[in-house]
Amino acid sequence: MKYRRQDAKAWARAHLRGIWAATLTPFNEDSSLDLAGWRANVRHWTRELGIAGLFVNGKQGEFYAMSVAERKKIVEVAREENASLMISCSDQSLDTVIELAKHAQAVGADYIVVHTPLLYFGAHTADTLVQYYETISKAVDIGIALWNQPPDCGYLLEPEVCLRLAEIPNVVAIKYSVPRDTYARLTRMAGERLVVSTSSEEDWLDNIVELGWQVYLCSTPPFLLQTAVDRRMHDYTQLAFQKRNDEARKIRDSLNPVRHALKSTRPAGKAAAHQKYWQELLGQAGGAVRRPLLELTEAEKAATRAAFETCGLKIAHEQTS
Repeated sequence: MKYRRQDAKAWARAHLRGIWAATLTPFNEDSSLDLAGWRANVRHWTRELGIAGLFVNGKQGEFYAMSVAERKKIVEVAREENASLMISCSDQSLDTVIELAKHAQAVGADYIVVHTPLLYFGAHTADTLVQYYETISKAVDIGIALWNQPPDCGYLLEPEVCLRLAEIPNVVAIKYSVPRDTYARLTRMAGERLVVSTSSEEDWLDNIVELGWQVYLCSTPPFLLQTAVDRRMHDYTQLAFQKRNDEARKIRDSLNPVRHALKSTRPAGKAAAHQKYWQELLGQAGGAVRRPLLELTEAEKAATRAAFETCGLKIAHEQTS
């Protein structure tokens, strides 16, 4: 362990910083894990793009379509590459959550993250959720990040409940996929007790400047909007941390054509397949999606490729060869 349970909050405040990316999991055409591609992606993201940490086995990574053994293997390979890791242990089975949490701790991950569970018949009371996270907390010493995305679990983790959860010694952060006024309110209420973040790259700079945020948690833009020779998200982040806000905004806004190309060509219901294809255009391992997700059609690929080629993202020669 890199820190003791009672020191988890201080460790996160000191070390959970910068840009963390939510990873996609590359699969081969036969649906097996593309471990060579995964290893190459991890190296590219952490070494060439300078991404501070990786959020592994989340919803973007299709964890729900993977076995427990596959989820563990993905983590182990990333650790072999010395990546800083926040491991999603989210699952409807609490036993599985705890098994994955213990594994993450054993292999040397930095943090785990657990989504608020899907609960039926109004069972998402504050007491239910506090007991849920307390049970996970007692099983491991590793720092725990909360994760709430109301459309997926069906309810908002209210800021007041977040503060109750922040009393748990090793609950250190939250990925809060909610409207800005809600996460801004929690930021003000939580102070030093909870590192707050969300997945919107477009709001990231403003959240540094206006809310004093220290970490981007997390989605795919860090490796979809950047290349080894065009690290504009990294650059505007560093400028914002240095309080050079006007310079940071110019660089952030220069990415608007890239953002538009990525979003405007994404077919409804095919976010994972679309992002994986964009990865392939960047020279990364994208690969197939697993059912029940759908692949892109050839027409959808053509439209995406045309937008990619004119978006202004600079590509290193070796990525296109």
